[in-house]
Amino acid sequence: MLLLLGSAAFGRGFALRAVRHRQGSDWKAITQPWKRAAMRRGKSSIIANGTAENGAASVPNATTNRILGKWMIACSGMVVGAVVLGGVTRLTESGLSMVDWHLIKEMKPPSTRPEWETEFQKYQQFPEFKILNHDMTLNEFKFIWYMEYSHRMWGRAVGLAYILPAVYFWRKGWFSRNLKLQVAGLCGFVCFQGLLGWFMVKSGLEEKEDSHDIPRVSQYRLAAHLGSALVLYCTSLWTGLSLLLPPCKMPNTRQMMLFRRFAHGTGGLVFITALSGAFVAGLDAGLVYNSFPKMGERWIPDDLLAFSPTLRNFFENPTTVQFDHRILGIASMTTVTILYAVSRRMPLSRRTRVALSSLLAMVYMQLVMNGELLHIKSSSCGKPVRKRD
Repeated sequence: MLLLLGSAAFGRGFALRAVRHRQGSDWKAITQPWKRAAMRRGKSSIIANGTAENGAASVPNATTNRILGKWMIACSGMVVGAVVLGGVTRLTESGLSMVDWHLIKEMKPPSTRPEWETEFQKYQQFPEFKILNHDMTLNEFKFIWYMEYSHRMWGRAVGLAYILPAVYFWRKGWFSRNLKLQVAGLCGFVCFQGLLGWFMVKSGLEEKEDSHDIPRVSQYRLAAHLGSALVLYCTSLWTGLSLLLPPCKMPNTRQMMLFRRFAHGTGGLVFITALSGAFVAGLDAGLVYNSFPKMGERWIPDDLLAFSPTLRNFFENPTTVQFDHRILGIASMTTVTILYAVSRRMPLSRRTRVALSSLLAMVYMQLVMNGELLHIKSSSCGKPVRKRD
């Protein structure tokens, strides 16, 4: 009996534990989905918060840098367009046709004949009409006016292309600290470029007493205007490429350091050559001699240092200015050729080699174009001529 009672008690206890275990399992089965759902919600909220924080912290990122780089490249291309239009304006002698400057007012061109006649009458009060274009008709004036107008409107478009996207990207937080400084500097510089352009034009509108020379803008201001445009273009292009392309890792050897210095020096020489071209354009020095390699019948002209003091010849004597431009052009061509030859033995990246090959091609293309221009001038004149202001 005791054994039976003991067995019964043991069986009852086992049964009770089995029931409790079954009830606990059923409870867990009921409550487990709720716990899992709560855990998923907690994890999803944590992930969402982390993603938001990471997204905010990841700006700027590769995507935004790609957009900014393309924007900078586009701006540099627009600067090239402005330089080309400026050259066309110079060749057509249209730069002094608009005799005043208004940021907003002049954006609307004359539309009626009275308005055109009023604009033409303003032009007739200045030296270029009195000395050079005194027999110009209204239709001829419209042509040169529209040339200068297109150059000015393109300049405004360049300014908007820099400033408006810069404001948008700045508010979006896409600029790093260093890029903020660069973009602010570029926007300020493009505004300065516009003011410098009017400062240049104004020099050609000034009355010069006891002078019957052809009215022209100051060669100093023209060189400053072109030089600032080149700086704006190079800086924008460099910034854009830096954002689009990863930096090249090259060995930091003594040979590579010397190559970099030589490349920088070559760039500086090309820049000085371009500025000397602005002095040639400002003085019409290209009309002085149209033969090459000699200047007339001599290798060194006899009036090379005709002005006093001597330093003045390098900036105001048309003969010296053309002579300097020729020497600088030959020096640039030679230096670029040497740079390319040296680069063939250097461990450079593919894109660096492409850039150097493009530079060499552009230099020799420039040489061919200059030779063709001299040939056209010689053919039109019949023989080498020398013309002084």
